[in-house]
Amino acid sequence: MSRGPELPEARGEVSAGVLEALRAGANAGAWPDARAVNGAEPFGDDLQLALYTLYELHYRGFDGVDDAREWDPAALRVRVAAEERFLAALRAGTRERSAATAPRTAVERSAAATALDAALDALLVEPVGEAPGSVSHFLRREGLRWQLREYAAVRSVYHLKEADPHAWVLPRLTGRAKAAMVAIEFDEFGGGHAERAHARLFAELMEDLGLDAGYGRQLDAAPAPALAVVNLMSLFGLRRALRGALVGHFAAVEITSSPGSRRLAEALRRVGAGPAAERFYEEHVEADAVHEQLVRREVVAGLVEDAPELAADVVFGIEATGLVEDALAGHLLDAWRGGRSALRRPAPGADRPGLTARAVVA
Repeated sequence: MSRGPELPEARGEVSAGVLEALRAGANAGAWPDARAVNGAEPFGDDLQLALYTLYELHYRGFDGVDDAREWDPAALRVRVAAEERFLAALRAGTRERSAATAPRTAVERSAAATALDAALDALLVEPVGEAPGSVSHFLRREGLRWQLREYAAVRSVYHLKEADPHAWVLPRLTGRAKAAMVAIEFDEFGGGHAERAHARLFAELMEDLGLDAGYGRQLDAAPAPALAVVNLMSLFGLRRALRGALVGHFAAVEITSSPGSRRLAEALRRVGAGPAAERFYEEHVEADAVHEQLVRREVVAGLVEDAPELAADVVFGIEATGLVEDALAGHLLDAWRGGRSALRRPAPGADRPGLTARAVVA
């Protein structure tokens, strides 16, 4: 049996069926059927939690769930159905075509390459002044400690497994793209030093903010848009056909990370969050400024040089990343500007049971 985190609480019919089947193990009855999956809101809590739970079987699993469930054909059928619904919604929400309709002719490939250059250039453009839809601008300017604490809880569903989804692309790359990707991942995992791994640094940030930094402990508190951000990476990482999209996602994150990390470090310093809280984002200011160049010049350029037909998929990955990140930003800012918590429930604290975000208002 896996000794991973505990299974989360269901958020609807699909996630309830998945969780019940995983708890039942080899004696599992019916998994959620196609009707339930196809009727679920693609970006909603129920489908996103079901997907997150099924994807987690490929990471650390869950306490009490047999590791064999990772390749249970019934679980895979539900996962594929759910991710096809998610993928269709991502495609509908972005401008670029799928791998199935990737450009075939020389003219189409040339247009896709031009679109890719434009998409990468756009990532480098910082808005003039304060961006109204930017979480990092908001937190730097006026964020309170409880809002920074909620932000850490929300982001923990990815940052405590930081770089893991991207590692799946390594055997699917060759040459320059592979070598550069490995170099960046080496940094993400601490350059051979466990205490410097970015996931460890984020756990220390959480501890400075009084949060339970245990892997998966904030899952029940995290809203659907936060799960969609992580599910996007898992979807792209687990499908070889979407390797270009995963590279696009990686490019979008690395190229835009440094300025936002600087603002978040300033926000944490302003509220006196502690040295460990600041360290995580300060590390990303420096590291991602270097990674930005490697990603564009070696990972993306190397991939497209080897497989020009994947240029459109890289753009799709960039656009899809913007789509889910914008949705999460909208959710957080709408709640905070209305004086409300953005979490589904209070974030578990490390210092005392039942600690709520409001208990640490700056």
